[in-house]
Amino acid sequence: MAKKDTDNQQDLENTEAQEDKKKKSTKRKSKTEKLQDEITELKQELGESKDKYLRLYAEFDNFKKRSLREKIDYMKTASSGTVKALLPVLDDFDRAKKSADDEATEEFFSEGVMMIYNKIHTTLKAQGLEAMVSTGEPFDPELHEAVTEIPAPSEEMKGKVIDTIESGYLLKEKIIRHAKVVVGK
Repeated sequence: MAKKDTDNQQDLENTEAQEDKKKKSTKRKSKTEKLQDEITELKQELGESKDKYLRLYAEFDNFKKRSLREKIDYMKTASSGTVKALLPVLDDFDRAKKSADDEATEEFFSEGVMMIYNKIHTTLKAQGLEAMVSTGEPFDPELHEAVTEIPAPSEEMKGKVIDTIESGYLLKEKIIRHAKVVVGK
C-alpha cells in the first residue's frame, strides 16, 4: 500500500506541476495579450498625435502667410491717410487748371503754379495714386457713389456716368475715395 500511496502522491504532484505550468502559461499569455493591446493603443495615440501636429503645423504656416500678406498690404497703403488728406488740395488744383483752361475766363495758370501742379501729380502717381476714369463708364456701385440721377441725353447713356462731380482715386489698386457721379436713367 505504501507503493500505491507513493504512486498516488507522485501522480498528484505531477498533476499539480502541470496545472502550475498551465497557470504560468496562461499568465504569460495574458501578459502578452495585454502588452499587444497596449502597443496597439500606443500606436493609435501616436497616429492621433502626428495628425494633430500636422494640422497645427499647417494652421501655423497659414497664419504666417496670412500675417505676411497683411503686413505687405499694410505697408502698401500706409501712406493712404496722408494721400487722403492731400486729395482736396489736388481737387482744388484740378478745378483751378480747368478754370484757367476755359477760354471764357481771364484767369491763367502761371508757369510756377503749373510746375507745382505737375510735380504734385507725378509725386502722388509715383506713390501709387491713380485717378479713376468715370465719365461715360457704366455705373458701378463698387467704384462710384451716385449723387443724383438725371434723364439720359441718349439711349446709350442710360445706366452710365454722365458727369463726375468729384474724382475717385485708387492707391496701389485699392480704392481710397469713391467717385461722386451723376448717373443717367
